[in-house]
Amino acid sequence: MNELEKEIGRRRTFAIISHPGAGKTTLTEKFLLYGGAIAQAGAVKGKKSARHAVSDWMEIEKQRGISVTSSVMQFQYKDFCINILDTPGHQDFSEDTYRTLMAADSAVMVIDASKGVENQTRKLFKVCAMRHIPIFTFINKMDRESRNPFDLLDEIENELGIPTCPINWPISSGKDFRGVYDRRKKQILSFAATGGHHQVAATAADLSDPSLPQLIGEENCSTIREDIELLDGASDEFDINAVHSGKLSPVFFGSALTNFGVEPFLECFLEMTPPPLARNSDAGAIDPFSPDFSAFVFKIQANMNKAHRDRLTFMRICSGKFDREMEVCHIQSGKKMKLSQPQQIMAQEREIISEAYAGDIIGVFDPGIFSIGDTVCAPGKKFAFEGIPTFAPEHFQRVYAKDTMKRKQFVKGVTQIAQEGAIQIFREVDTGMEEVIVGVVGVLQFDVFQYRMKNEYNVDLVTTGLPYSHIRWIDSSPCEPKQLKLSSDTKLVEDLKGNLLLLFTSEWNIRWALDKNEGLVLSEFSRGILQ
Repeated sequence: MNELEKEIGRRRTFAIISHPGAGKTTLTEKFLLYGGAIAQAGAVKGKKSARHAVSDWMEIEKQRGISVTSSVMQFQYKDFCINILDTPGHQDFSEDTYRTLMAADSAVMVIDASKGVENQTRKLFKVCAMRHIPIFTFINKMDRESRNPFDLLDEIENELGIPTCPINWPISSGKDFRGVYDRRKKQILSFAATGGHHQVAATAADLSDPSLPQLIGEENCSTIREDIELLDGASDEFDINAVHSGKLSPVFFGSALTNFGVEPFLECFLEMTPPPLARNSDAGAIDPFSPDFSAFVFKIQANMNKAHRDRLTFMRICSGKFDREMEVCHIQSGKKMKLSQPQQIMAQEREIISEAYAGDIIGVFDPGIFSIGDTVCAPGKKFAFEGIPTFAPEHFQRVYAKDTMKRKQFVKGVTQIAQEGAIQIFREVDTGMEEVIVGVVGVLQFDVFQYRMKNEYNVDLVTTGLPYSHIRWIDSSPCEPKQLKLSSDTKLVEDLKGNLLLLFTSEWNIRWALDKNEGLVLSEFSRGILQ
């Protein structure tokens, strides 16, 4: 095996997804702790906490105690090089989360043991299922009172439509939580709380051990024996091929806060999850082990370092090796270029790098030419990776600068933030950018948008809520779009690329427009983005 194959083969790139509050950030930090990337895990406690999660960097995140942008973190653990994509858990950030999942090869789904499958879990799972990526389930917070584990598995299977295979099994929960039974090693790992230190106090014993009743209690002893007998007879068999094709989810139980079950989960996960996967392009599947470099843009973030007014483009390397001195081709513009200031990121800590491999995520300085979904590859190679869909926004506001003298800063701010993909910008046809319509997937993005315009571009906004809740791109029109027969509360607008769209207040208005304009074809996605 040559150096390139060895380096790519040890990469693991995965996203962590969950409903808010399930413990995703805590689990991420424990992974980093085991990899030696941080010395101390800091739980998110909300506004009054002096210590914030290492993966949350934007000031608004620290104030609210939530993740609102996707972070990228790389660390080494044993023989593996791990790239974690920490996605926003808040329900208002599904679009940024979606794009981040496009860069992952597998996903860890964190579920709260007392709440089970929650709304955001369903949405994120659908995105993973659409791409057939392996999904590993970590049922968290077993140190608190939880639901029956059999009921939790049933709910995952029924709600998400994926069979499960428990790799370990909990012994009670809450104050009586005594550990887990490892079904592969056929032994019990008993639990004793240690206040979340690096090493949890654990004792291994098998089911026939005479000291077991003393270790976990007589009642727990008989319950775990019955549960294991039932599982061995009724649960799905472990099948690594089914796991790799997203058709079977291995399930683990533990407690990220007390650090119980995290390292065994990490080790099993790394053993079961695949190295970087092939990616589809308009020239067919691109082999990650190919020596030719290629990557695609999945995230753009302006002003990560406020002092430098920078704009960083995040790329997922899909094949080959990246070298800092190499020249690459930006497929969409046809330009040859060097990727400036290539770096890997630990939240807002950055390190300039000289090389990276398929599976890695790199950030490069963006002079303003990159867009979400763009492809870069070795010169002489001409292909584009599959596009990344743009979600149709559901909430709209009319926005302009309070101070008309700040038009330049206003236009720059809304354009840059829109290019990141967090918001979408529309304007009435044949008008300028002095006043725009902002569309978002979730309403919290309006707060983030206003906050960033004020803090990063020094622009105060005047905003007015609009009644629209549906948007459609015009794929084909039987006449000039301005001549279409539309209800009085439907508005014709254009996006930054000049595509024409219609804003509707209801589904009824959409049907009315289609009925009254024979030959009108509307789409929920921007034409050319989905391929």
